[in-house]
Order: sequence, then structure tokens, then C-alpha cells
Amino acid sequence: MKIEPNLDRGFRPLILEWADFQRAAAASESRVSFSLALAQPGGAVSRREGFLFGEFDPRSEGNFRHVERLVKFMLWAYGGREIFFSGPKAVADSLRRYYLESPTGRFDNELIGRKVYGGDLEVRFVAAGEVPAACLPAKRIGGHWNGCRIGFDLGGSDRKAAAVMDGKVLFTEEIAWQPYFEKDPEYHYQGIVDSLKRAAKHLPRVDAIGGSAAGVYVDNQVRVASLFRGVSPEDFDRHVRNLFLRIQKEWGGVPMVVMNDGEVTALAGATALKDNAVLGIAMGTSEAAGFVTPDGSLTPWLNELAFAPVDARLDAPVDEWSGDRGCGAQYFCQQCMPRLAAAAGIELAPEMPLPEKLVAVQKLMAADDPRARRIYETIGTWFGYAVLTYREFYPLRNLLVMGRVTSGPGGEILLDAARRVLAAEAPEHAGSIRLMMPGETDKRHGQAVTAASLPECKGGLA
Repeated sequence: MKIEPNLDRGFRPLILEWADFQRAAAASESRVSFSLALAQPGGAVSRREGFLFGEFDPRSEGNFRHVERLVKFMLWAYGGREIFFSGPKAVADSLRRYYLESPTGRFDNELIGRKVYGGDLEVRFVAAGEVPAACLPAKRIGGHWNGCRIGFDLGGSDRKAAAVMDGKVLFTEEIAWQPYFEKDPEYHYQGIVDSLKRAAKHLPRVDAIGGSAAGVYVDNQVRVASLFRGVSPEDFDRHVRNLFLRIQKEWGGVPMVVMNDGEVTALAGATALKDNAVLGIAMGTSEAAGFVTPDGSLTPWLNELAFAPVDARLDAPVDEWSGDRGCGAQYFCQQCMPRLAAAAGIELAPEMPLPEKLVAVQKLMAADDPRARRIYETIGTWFGYAVLTYREFYPLRNLLVMGRVTSGPGGEILLDAARRVLAAEAPEHAGSIRLMMPGETDKRHGQAVTAASLPECKGGLA
């Protein structure tokens, strides 16, 4: 590692660990090839190949960890229920046990397997020729600005709404709320409807509604969403799963599309840049991500990079929901602020909510406090190595960074630190990846405005 985060000297970039492992395994006389593919029920398939150490090589003890971290990243970036593996059978057997027996494996199985795809994750040990080829169906969506539209964006500490008429933004608003651990789904419903009504007051009529929210949404149904994690499974099935279908019906059945907030971030980037191959990252209550392909389409990938690993150390920070270590949510959202503030010598009251801790650090940054600068430089260094990881999985040329963490002067410090990592570690690629941020208003409200363009409707301009 050529650049160390100044407040986190123990950081071990996963991308460098993978590269070192592959170089050593490929050079080993005992090397064996492996192939793996993740298949979604809808037909999308992602695939990776590489080398592992032979059975009698003492370094083969690292084979499972190497493959499991790779599968973990692919599961949350791409999605899939069937895991096809060709290679050492011991690795396939360990993967099966992992998803059945370990707490972090069971979390992935429950959320991705059961809640997203309707069944347990299946590990299939197959011959090399039986690993499916990669397949990526994609579709175009968004960019519809005709008519009178409401867009909303639901975060973990605030909800935003926008009123847009024939492409002109008439109103935006941000309201604080605390949905994460709220047990009553009526709280979520009333909050969303309140934001819609407040935006509707600025329009002569409502022709369409588009929404951006953390989680996985299929045909406007909620499959998995951290916003509702305080709701019991019974109330989730009864009141949350079809929440947006209920709202659509109550608003006269107008066209409505609800999508993952990361996808909307990427669409906002593609719209603003008038270019594609955009990976959008929103650093807010959590880390949201989305991708617009080089041809301008969206994919069926999950893009839930909050759960995708970026740090290889065994004692990396623990994600509060999944229990796993070294995942993006502990590095690229407001959740990292308490430990970085402590490392920088900034005292924050333990009882302060996370959004207030972030604001406190941002105020120090606005006053050019060197301690706050070190926090943003650390996040940026982490992010630079994460970008190298993301580049391995996404054919990106534009990376748009948004969210409340990037507000104020700290955002540019963050990106500058990330650019230094790219220049040092991958100079051959540094010039081909544009890292950028939107303006301050778009950082906070751009997703709500872009969400308004998701549904097609017949009203207003053609």
C-alpha cells in the first residue's frame, strides 16, 4: 500500500490483498484454477475466474477466505441466488457451511437469498465447463420530465421531496425523521405521504411520482430495506411490502416508480454529465450505489455496496446490521464519524445522534480545523482504494459522489485524497476515471429531483 490513511494505519485494502493472493497462487507450482458464477432467477449471471493454492500447499488455508470475500462482494454488488463453483471441493463445502452456520453467512442468505430472491442461497459444485457464462440484461429507465411530477428520496435521517413541472424544479424540501428503528410502519407511511402532500401543493396536478430509497425494490414492492429494519417480519409482510402500491392507489393510480437510491444517484450523474458508464455513490446515512452502463442502461444488479467488503483486516470495524467486518458502510457514510473523530482528537458527546456528529465535524472543517481535514483525508484515502476495487467489477469511467458526508469543503478534500491514491497505485487508469461531485444543492436534493423523472406519463410536454 503506497498511501496509508492518516487516522487508520491498520487499513488493508481488499483489492491489494486479492492482487497479492492471485500473484502468489498463480506463481505456485501447486496452483489450481477456479471459476465461479452467481446467477439470478431472472437470467442475469456474473462470473469470475482465478487461481488458488493446491491442497497440500500450506497457503491453501487462505483459499476459502479469498473466495468467500470475492463471493461476498459479488453477492452485494451483482446479486444472485445460485453460486456455481468449479475448483477445490473443500472450498465449495466450506461455502455451503458458511451460509448455513456462520452469523454473517446466514445474514447474507436471509437478506439476499430469501428476501430478495425467495429462497436459500445454493452453492453448486460443478465441473469447469458447467459454470454459466456471464449474461447482463439491462434496460433504460428515467429521463422523463414532461408533466407535473413529485420526486422523493428516503434516507435514514431525512426524507426529501421535489416538485417538478415540465423539467423545471419548483420546490425542494428536506425533513428530518428517524425511520431505522421505528417499529410502527404507520410512521413510515405517514412520513412519506406528508412529503408528497407538501410537494403537491406546488403543482397544479400530479401526473407521476418517482421515489428513491435505500434497499431492494422489485415492481415497487419492498424486498429488503434498512429503513424498515425496526418493523417486525409480520408487520413487514402485512404493511411494508406493498406500501408503495398502497400509496400509488391512494394517489389515483398515477404512474409511479420506486428504485434503489444508488441507481437514482447514478441516473442523476448520467443526466448531469450527459455521459454514461457512471457509478454513483451516495455517502449519507449509509453508502448507496448505482450504475449506468456504457450504453446508458440500468442493470438488474443489486449495487448494495454498503455491505460489500473493502478492508481485508480481520479486526476491521463491524457493520451494525450484518455483523460482518470491513464493509463499505463503516467507511463511506456518517457511521465512520465517531471513530474518526476520536482518532483525530475531537470530542463528541456519545449521546449525540450520528447526523449531529457529522454536522459538528463539518463545522470544524468549515473553520479549517486540521483535525477535521485529517478525517476527510482518511475517508478519501479509503475511498481511493475502494474505487480500485469497484473498477474491477464495474466498467466505469465516471464516478459521481453525493450525500451529506460530502457537503461543504470536506467533500473536495475527500476526492483529492482519492485521486492521489489512484495516481499512486494505478497511474495507467487514474486519467480514465473521472471523480466528481455535483453542486451543493444537487448533493442533497439531486436524488429527489432525478427520482421525479423515473415514471413515464402522458401529461405536459411531449
